[in-house]
Amino acid sequence: MTSIPNQNRTALLPMIICCAFFFILGFVTWANGSLIPFAKKAFDLETDLQAFLVTFASYIAYFFLAIPSSWILKKIGFHNGLVASVVVLGLGSLLFIPAAEQSSYILFLTAIFVQGSGMALLQTAVNPYLSIIGPIDSAAQRISIAGFCNKTAGIIAPIVLGALLLKGANAAEARLASAATEAEKQSILNELLDQLHTPYIALAVFLGVFALLLKFVKLPEVNVDEEEVSETGASTSRKTIFNYPHLFLGSLAIFFCVAVEVMAGDIIGTYARELGTVPQVFRDNATAFTLGFMLVGYLIGMTTIPKFISQQKALMVCTIVGILFTVLSVFTSGVISFWFVALLGLANSLMWPAIFPLGIKGLGKFTKTGSAIMIMGIAGGAIWPLVYGFMKDKLHIDFQHAFLYAMLPGYLYIIYFATKGHKAGAKS
Repeated sequence: MTSIPNQNRTALLPMIICCAFFFILGFVTWANGSLIPFAKKAFDLETDLQAFLVTFASYIAYFFLAIPSSWILKKIGFHNGLVASVVVLGLGSLLFIPAAEQSSYILFLTAIFVQGSGMALLQTAVNPYLSIIGPIDSAAQRISIAGFCNKTAGIIAPIVLGALLLKGANAAEARLASAATEAEKQSILNELLDQLHTPYIALAVFLGVFALLLKFVKLPEVNVDEEEVSETGASTSRKTIFNYPHLFLGSLAIFFCVAVEVMAGDIIGTYARELGTVPQVFRDNATAFTLGFMLVGYLIGMTTIPKFISQQKALMVCTIVGILFTVLSVFTSGVISFWFVALLGLANSLMWPAIFPLGIKGLGKFTKTGSAIMIMGIAGGAIWPLVYGFMKDKLHIDFQHAFLYAMLPGYLYIIYFATKGHKAGAKS
């Protein structure tokens, strides 16, 4: 494969391929918004905290697989790594079939974890690639374009799965309540779980075909192992990755960025159910509303960064708006509160596109490892829903106030990173 230098223009073919991958990532990731309420009903779970293990299984894979993913990429190469990631995603999709056949929530979570492992490998490869195929100062713009594809798929996933899974789950709920025997109840649950077959077999077939096609596509390589040269022309003298504190602060910013994204995108359906007065159609497609507002944010990012506003300032504005919408969601009720949570998609939209390039900026030969460390921060999506569920179900804090207590620390840290954290360790 040929090498792409850090150029003044964005390479078109790699950009198109990256957008395709972000579409796949979006579909698989945001399917969780439908799988959480489905799992609670289909596996007859007692609490929302148990159902939130769906997001835990998906996002915790990034923490454990990000660093190994960087090793895999070094061993087998970028192109083969991308093919492998799609194959792993397909295998994870197939695991839903035995999970449904055996009515096993553990196997169901294992399938999600395997999918998460494939996404960890894919994210570790795609994000630095996207940041480096053009000027670093416009990386947020490129990630916004890819993010648009990601969130478009994220809107499609809950709508499709909502129609295939949640419609049946809502109908089964009344039947379960009137079931006379345990055998009758289990029969209804088995019928519900059988609905997993069609979407996940179809997804596995699609991923298999895509992996095969990708194997034969000539995709240029980015050489990020060479020592980066500073603006003055001198090579960086930093010897270890620990000489870049802004990287680790950036990984923590990604942790909180994904945490607030998942809270607004995946937990909104549960939040809507707790509100009580939100129409069923809103509850079943809640994630799609949040992601729809994220698309609006990405469009804004594509047209304004860096021409009218810098990555850092965009991050600051989004974070302040996120705090405002969170507070308003807590101190309103019904559909109005629901819409403020959905509007958090707009506030959260430009956070990842701004944080990631700021975190890996200036790493030179450490870019691949640094990217893996940044990707580890995605574990925020695993931990934070459980924090919220624990406060709500175990500490019995009102669900709206628990939402506030979960969201504010994340936003406040991101403000710190936007103002000072990304400059940590910078040479004067």
